[in-house]
Amino acid sequence: MNKELLEKYLNNSCSKEEFEELVFWVKEEALKKDSKSLVFNDWKLFEPDRKSKKNEKYDALLNKIHHEINLKKTSGNEVSFVGSFKSWLSRAAAILFIPLLGFLVYILSNNNMQLSKLSDQVVDSLEVIAPIGSRTVVQLSDGTEVNLNYGSKIKYPRVFKGDKREVILSGEGYFDVAHNPDNPFIVKTQKLNIKALGTKFNVNAYHCDDVVSTTLVEGKVVIEKVLPGKKVSPVGVLTPGQHIAYNLKSGSIYSEKGNVDKYIAWKEGKLIFDNEPLTIVAERLERIFNVEIELEDNIKDFTYTVTFVNDPLYLILDLMTETTPITYKILPRKKLVDETYAKQKIRIEKRIDDNTN
Repeated sequence: MNKELLEKYLNNSCSKEEFEELVFWVKEEALKKDSKSLVFNDWKLFEPDRKSKKNEKYDALLNKIHHEINLKKTSGNEVSFVGSFKSWLSRAAAILFIPLLGFLVYILSNNNMQLSKLSDQVVDSLEVIAPIGSRTVVQLSDGTEVNLNYGSKIKYPRVFKGDKREVILSGEGYFDVAHNPDNPFIVKTQKLNIKALGTKFNVNAYHCDDVVSTTLVEGKVVIEKVLPGKKVSPVGVLTPGQHIAYNLKSGSIYSEKGNVDKYIAWKEGKLIFDNEPLTIVAERLERIFNVEIELEDNIKDFTYTVTFVNDPLYLILDLMTETTPITYKILPRKKLVDETYAKQKIRIEKRIDDNTN
């Protein structure tokens, strides 16, 4: 079958023998390489101008169908309406089918190319953010489970590839890593990497803090410092029950062993303070409840040993005023130029006891 025959048929001017040749081509030859090119080129020529309101080519085709339906005689011989209609219907269907087939053949023949383009458009990395005031659990493709604390975010690939599993953490996360001795699991933070094979550990690495800390629950992790040029330098190896805090500015390292609960209890909704200064307490309350807390200088050394379980902010503040000589004020929220409001501000001051009569 050649281009001339196809064009002749589309113009409804081919003979019965030519029509049979075309039907045979559709059944047996249409999916071959040369035919694919032919029908696709015809599809492009056949397609009407989408901007045209009249769609003249389709109107012309419709007129042909109406003409054939009304036709009663051919070459002086009577033909039945049913026979004429069936004959034309098959021809009209073929006319419509040829360009459609061209389009489908083109799509099939370019299947690999289209899939490649689509795969390039698929976002390979995902980012999950735990909003202020809520915690989030993320399941990674390798089976690793990550708990994200308030205001934390993690970026990770849809599917881990290569010889290592890397994620980027900003904030605090508790990792229950799926064991894979051939592919270490690496948590990247600002200036520190935490590498593990299969273990449970906590990482605290908020961008606004100068300290990155890691607490190992079970297994083993290696801490690496990130140097210029993406090189790394080993800092140390943690053993179960160990907590270390690395100061990004000074490079100093604080380490303790034992009291793991206070560092990981947040994922159960607990807020544990163990002889913590008020500055640390205020910092954690700010992060959890999305408020701004101002402290008087003369109360910053007050310490607290207490556990809160899913308690609201003002209940926590009330309990603190009962155990230490402090008081707090809730200041009016300021309206910003963009019509939004600033964070709720709370001022904590030293309470002055009235001993006068």
